[in-house]
Amino acid sequence: MCTIAHPEAPLLPLFAPAFTAATFVRAQLLGVAAILTTGRRTVANLLRTVADLTEGDPSSYYRVLSLAQWSGLCLAAILSRFIIRHFWPQGRIRLVGDDTVTEHPGRRVHGKARHRDAVRSSHSYTAWRWGHKWVVLAILVPFPFASRPWALPVLVALYRSPQDNQQRGRPHQTPAQLLQLLVRILRRWFPDREFVLAGDGGYGSHETATLARRQAGKVHVVSKFPANANLYEPPPPYAGKGRPRVKGKKLPSPQEVVAQAERTRLNVAWYGGSRRDVEVVSGTGHWYKAGEGLVEVRWVYVHDLTGTHRDEYFYSTDATQTPSEIIAEYTGRWNLETTFEEARPYLGLESTRGWCAPTVLRAEPCLLGLYSVVALMYWLLPAEAQDQRGVAWEGKQSVTFSDAITAVRRWLWTHWVFPRAGHAEAFAKVPEAFRRLLLYVLAPAA
Repeated sequence: MCTIAHPEAPLLPLFAPAFTAATFVRAQLLGVAAILTTGRRTVANLLRTVADLTEGDPSSYYRVLSLAQWSGLCLAAILSRFIIRHFWPQGRIRLVGDDTVTEHPGRRVHGKARHRDAVRSSHSYTAWRWGHKWVVLAILVPFPFASRPWALPVLVALYRSPQDNQQRGRPHQTPAQLLQLLVRILRRWFPDREFVLAGDGGYGSHETATLARRQAGKVHVVSKFPANANLYEPPPPYAGKGRPRVKGKKLPSPQEVVAQAERTRLNVAWYGGSRRDVEVVSGTGHWYKAGEGLVEVRWVYVHDLTGTHRDEYFYSTDATQTPSEIIAEYTGRWNLETTFEEARPYLGLESTRGWCAPTVLRAEPCLLGLYSVVALMYWLLPAEAQDQRGVAWEGKQSVTFSDAITAVRRWLWTHWVFPRAGHAEAFAKVPEAFRRLLLYVLAPAA
């Protein structure tokens, strides 16, 4: 077990170096309140939850997000180092990237724009939402108590619309380019480590694959692949005359190979931690795009034998990966979608109401980071505290985030809030059955 566990609030003291002493007292209290509160995570609502523990003027707590001097990147670095040190001490670190849209009312909200809502949209219908699009980079963590890896967000960037960038005189960055930036930041923090990044089709462009090529084997990308991709052999050696060739002989596209190739049957890791029987066809080649050159890839065609999932093409910039490994990496990307879904009801993502630039750029990224903190706090809890599961349903076989946040809330009420408010002795004298009832009311899953 980790050596920095704290008897009152496991993990939270780890972030103290990112703040001044006075700001950390307030930031820690807001963090605990954000875990304990149900409903909107506005600062006013958080202060109502821990009203007896606040010190100083309430405005000082609002200033933690709007005016206080601290860096979200510093918090992200501390969190990333903790996760990698304890869960990925060696080997490739599995990363997943995606974006989520959070609605935000108000006419003066910083960075607000109209975005396509991928959850509510379909191939024939597009749903639009006014708010923020957050590009998130997460680390997949194989907790011993879970049946699937959990995607723990560590870095978050706000996507700006082309109109907003034009008005502010900034070059426009696509979500894929923002994700590449976040990967480069993580690479700078861990220059000696190797990463594999899984993203959906929007993040699997040739440009992202080129990033992997430029990282000298330290970053590999797994994503969807176009069935008609331009594949070539590497260019022949330069003969010393004329312009050097940038590509070699043209190779058949993946769909042309699949039409004639014999398929191999495999049992592979699938979405949600399950396994699935599939048929695959695989090949290698150098993916070409004019102006960006060649990127060596291994592509995989996947046919789901159950018929519930459409045929897909995936690729990896590590040509030595097997088809099973590539499929497992891509299907692991879905764990980040689960993180987005759980962060809304359990942590109030999308319920903040700040409108100025510092508050917008801090509030919701901190809530996404708090998802990682809650999961890690649960992992650090004593075994008897972990056994107090909060939500059960038919067919449930392993711990979910609802269990984790329920257990963490009960631990914080009992070992953090009550002692600081001077109620620990009185609470200990309450009959055990009544204590359980109080904690059930104080610490619901959502």
